[in-house]
Amino acid sequence: MYFFKNINENRSLQFLIGIGAVLLISFIFYLFIDFIGYHVVALVLLLMVSILAMFFKILPVVIVAVLSALTWNFLFIQPQLTFKINTQEDALLFLMYFVIAVMNAVFTTKIRKAEAQARKRKEKEKTIHLYNTLFNSLSHELKTPIAAIIGSVDTLKENTQKLSAENTMDLYNEIEIAGNRLNGQVKNLLNMSRLESGAISLQLNWYDINEIIYNVIDHNQIGDNKHRIIYHSKDLPLFQFDGTLIEQILHNIIHNAIQYTPQGSTIKIDATATDLACIIKISDNGNGFPEEYIERVFEKFYRLPKSVTGGTGLGLSIAQGFAQAHNGKIELRNKVVGGAEFTITIPAKMTDPKHYQNE
Repeated sequence: MYFFKNINENRSLQFLIGIGAVLLISFIFYLFIDFIGYHVVALVLLLMVSILAMFFKILPVVIVAVLSALTWNFLFIQPQLTFKINTQEDALLFLMYFVIAVMNAVFTTKIRKAEAQARKRKEKEKTIHLYNTLFNSLSHELKTPIAAIIGSVDTLKENTQKLSAENTMDLYNEIEIAGNRLNGQVKNLLNMSRLESGAISLQLNWYDINEIIYNVIDHNQIGDNKHRIIYHSKDLPLFQFDGTLIEQILHNIIHNAIQYTPQGSTIKIDATATDLACIIKISDNGNGFPEEYIERVFEKFYRLPKSVTGGTGLGLSIAQGFAQAHNGKIELRNKVVGGAEFTITIPAKMTDPKHYQNE
């Protein structure tokens, strides 16, 4: 890949390759000129110019086209080894070859340039659309918790003597919920920035997956959350992975389930170990995902049509990115009995906890 990129950026190298290709093809066909007509040689050289035009800049291709025409005349058109042409038919044929070769070189490179510009415009439009989507989401997602925090603080300041202990605690809870929501959005933005820049560096260590799962459950059972999260710990080995990223994966998926399933829904977590990986399944008994949108739920900023809940559409994309950073993956399917099931597969070394000190 680096070699082809270097050729595409190095005009001098393009000149050398183009001239070398013309001379090599001409030499090979010159050895067999008694068996191959000079018309065939013209077609082969024209094909070679067309292929080079698909990859090289316009000036090297034009030079190669001109050189191929002159070489074809010098070596193959009678009388050979001269630039003289005896017949009007050969003169017309040479002129046609010259014009077609140069026009082909110019038009092909111009088409490539136009396609490159069209791709850039399309990528720019896509980027603008993504950022507009992000900013539109953030205008609500950041404003709402900030307004809740400011409102609660103002109420506490202005009504210190009038508020009951219960009302005061409710306001503190609102501040905590809004603060956690704001913190979550900022975390998502920072995590997406890390993924986009390729700045993810795994901090590998030995972790108890049971402990990580219980931490995630605790963090998602605050405020007025009425969902039931079920997990029964198992006797599992210690896994070597980045525990912080794994915890974020689980948090994003469980938080997504809490957001998009009705109050009182049940979320089940199951963890198992294979010979090569840690596998965690997170399922719910909600409404599931529309089948036609399942392939898109891991895209950046994507939210299901007619979503009534907030969100920037980054949580699942970040979870998939962190899983891929471990050479793993997250798969989603709808359950037959209703609800959705996420399967997280994280390749990892593992060891028995009893032998951890010896690792």
